[in-house]
Amino acid sequence: MRRTVPLDAYRALLARYLRPRSGKVAVMVLALLAATGLQLLTPALAGDFIDAAVSGAGQGRLASVAALFLGAGFLAQGTRLLATGLSEQVAWQATNDLRLDLARHLLRLDPGFHARHLPGELIERVDGDVSHLSSLLSRAGADVLGSALLICGLIVALFALHALLGVAFFIFVLITASALELVRRRTVPREERNRAESAAFFGLVGEVLAAAEDLQPLGAAGYVLARLRDRLATWLPVYVRAQAGAYGVWVVALVAFGIGDGLAYAFGAHLYVQGALPLGGVYTLVAYAQLVAQPLGTLRERLEELQGADAGILRIRELFSERSSLADGEAEVPPGPLYLDFERVGFTYPPVVAGAGGGPGALHGVSFHLAAGRRLGVVGRTGAGKSTLGRMVMRLYDPEEGSVRLGGVDLRQLRLEGLRRQIGYVTQEVQIFNASLRQNLTLFDETASDEALRGYLERIGLGPWLARQPQGLATPIASATLSAGEAQLVSIVRVLHKDPQVVVLDEIASRLDPQTEAALEEALGHLLEGRTAIVIAHRRKTLERVDDILVLADGETVEYGPRAFLAADPASRFSRLLREGQEVSG
Repeated sequence: MRRTVPLDAYRALLARYLRPRSGKVAVMVLALLAATGLQLLTPALAGDFIDAAVSGAGQGRLASVAALFLGAGFLAQGTRLLATGLSEQVAWQATNDLRLDLARHLLRLDPGFHARHLPGELIERVDGDVSHLSSLLSRAGADVLGSALLICGLIVALFALHALLGVAFFIFVLITASALELVRRRTVPREERNRAESAAFFGLVGEVLAAAEDLQPLGAAGYVLARLRDRLATWLPVYVRAQAGAYGVWVVALVAFGIGDGLAYAFGAHLYVQGALPLGGVYTLVAYAQLVAQPLGTLRERLEELQGADAGILRIRELFSERSSLADGEAEVPPGPLYLDFERVGFTYPPVVAGAGGGPGALHGVSFHLAAGRRLGVVGRTGAGKSTLGRMVMRLYDPEEGSVRLGGVDLRQLRLEGLRRQIGYVTQEVQIFNASLRQNLTLFDETASDEALRGYLERIGLGPWLARQPQGLATPIASATLSAGEAQLVSIVRVLHKDPQVVVLDEIASRLDPQTEAALEEALGHLLEGRTAIVIAHRRKTLERVDDILVLADGETVEYGPRAFLAADPASRFSRLLREGQEVSG
């Protein structure tokens, strides 16, 4: 079904992102008006020069007209250059704001949305679709406005030469513009499909690059290349159809230019023979007719770009229309120490996340009470629902049955920002940014003091490590420059800096060697001190720090109680797991 972009969409976009730059936009419009007036003046001056030369005017008159012609030409180019430069500045600033708004919106969407869309696809939508709008707001914005002003000025100037010329070219421009717009509208859905295929391709590329470390040793390059080839094969016919539509606009414009030139020569010859126009007037008419081709040609080029902008706006509107399934609450987190309650919590992942039926990680009627300041150890086999439980505390998902309460308040009633400010969440997968050590420790919080950060690092045993960094806290780091243990310690400093009341640790020692794990265990002592905590672990050493144990199997509670009591009870499942070995995996 063919879709078009309503004018309100463009109006809303321009109002939101150009209004903060209204001063520059005003100067740009004034410069375009000046450039248009000067551009209309130069053919009239050339015609006047011809009539003056034919009539035998003196050299002084001819020289003055020539000087005016040159001056008007230079000023026209200068003012147009000023308008174009301002337009480029406004476009980059406005579209960068739009990119930030899109990125902010994506960060607010729930994990289910991100499971349905690959990172590469979203990058293409945030950058690729917006880049088409950048052209609209920069060159297209100045060129379309300038072309519209020039066409209006040309019609008025042709009326001034002869009323018949004004009427004829007004009708010609109207028909040509309508034909161009008709072809453009028919091309928009093709360009939209082209943008969707582009996003799908880049999504696949992002997925492949993220998995390169696993694909190379497995020898799966051939399979991956076959997938990329199939994706490109699907994209190619869509791309060809989109380009064919763009060429349709070009063909219409080319035919229109030929008709315009023919009209100019025919009317010029007729009016000259009738004595209605002097020779200079005929030249001015032909020059104006050829000048009409310039804005129409510009409009044709910008209309081709507008096809991409239309598709971009449609896709951007669709992205902004996405809503998180996690509705924000209105209540604030209760003051004071926080306790946590799970009340018959049931949850299954949607099929797009975990396969048909919800897959592993589902929860079924899980209940427990975690008093403020106590630590709950959660154990179980892979897929038992341990990580799902941790995500419920962070409210990355909402329970389908039952409720999760913090300080006696249902998480769904709390403001997400306030909730997540009071919860520290550390997983085995630590995201390290290509930035300074300081920025990684604070997640780009510029208000943190260097003294506090050094104190955190000293507390968890990283003081000597910091001393070895060539630029201290300003040392650039990346995921490739840190070991798994160092990355985990960085994540602990992040939580210490955040200073939440509740901490969720999800298998943070699962990939560490014994020596690194020992350093991490010491850091955990500082992290857990005085905080309510859920510790998801299978390492016996880590579980020694908890007060209570919850054993999960297939999403259900099979054992729950004080750790010391369960460890001392030879009949308990936890005690049996402890006897079986170092790792407690359920």
